[in-house]
Amino acid sequence: MRTNRKAAGRTAAALLTACALALVAGCSGSGGKDSEDKADDGGSGTAAKTPRMKIAMVTHSGEGDTFWDIVQSGAKVAAEKDNVQFLYAANKEGKEQAQLIQSYIDQDVDGLVVSLAKPEAVKDVLAKATAAGIPVVTINSGAEFSEPFGALSHIGQDEAIAGEAVGEELNKRGKKKALCVIHEQGNVSLEGRCAGVKKTFEGTVENLNIEGTNMPASTSSIEAKLQSAKDIDTVVTLGAPFAAASVKAKESAGSSAEINTFDLNEDVVKQLKAKEIGFAVDQQPYLQGYLAVDELWLNKNNGNVVGGGKPVLTGPALVTEKDVPALEKFTARGTR
Repeated sequence: MRTNRKAAGRTAAALLTACALALVAGCSGSGGKDSEDKADDGGSGTAAKTPRMKIAMVTHSGEGDTFWDIVQSGAKVAAEKDNVQFLYAANKEGKEQAQLIQSYIDQDVDGLVVSLAKPEAVKDVLAKATAAGIPVVTINSGAEFSEPFGALSHIGQDEAIAGEAVGEELNKRGKKKALCVIHEQGNVSLEGRCAGVKKTFEGTVENLNIEGTNMPASTSSIEAKLQSAKDIDTVVTLGAPFAAASVKAKESAGSSAEINTFDLNEDVVKQLKAKEIGFAVDQQPYLQGYLAVDELWLNKNNGNVVGGGKPVLTGPALVTEKDVPALEKFTARGTR
């Protein structure tokens, strides 16, 4: 598993955060064999003795997007450990996402975790949150908007850096024409990934917008493109479920294009093992959810701001079939 050097410094900040957490919350954990068993399950020890908190997460997830299941897994484990009531809601549309955030403001939550895929749609409601004294941590998308919108910090990967890493890897693999598949139009993070690929890739990049919440239609769109453009020698999808769709589309179109993808889950690891996918870009979604809840807890109980207010990077790391043995256990339990 290869981590992009540009991300190394901020990735280290995330690891330091985990160390700080262990020092601050050490009294809430259990030691010995019991703690080892819980760690093996991706769980936690005894809940913290701090006052009960209520933290809500609102994301831009569409139906069937398994990425956000992994984010929630991390958030729930941190919430259990930190004596936090964790609430979750999602909508792919920015306007509805803003309404969900407002509903949690009305519930007087102690903290908000928000993704900024369509930042302008949630800008005003986040201003209301900060005005009400509700701290906000942004995750996954829209890092450049996090500080201007008043958030404590942003946790995720730098999408431009991630895209650039993909472009460089495609060069090493000798690819000449890439199809970058965008499964949600208007999502600034997805557009940033494709732009990053285009910046460093020495071949040509063509973007394809698909209907991400309709997998049969998405598969058909990719298949049609591969049939009409036989010179496409690699497909880059921006989410794990669309890698599987692209594998099917490739077979139906009789294409020889290599399939590569952003994000990791159990199916992607199986596809890497079967050499149906060349490589995947892991941004560690479990860590995004876990650290976001932990940061809000640390801020409330110890005045901490993770990363000094700067983005804390959880990726990118390029994963190939060589990394499968180390990852299978974690993806099977839904934590990678």
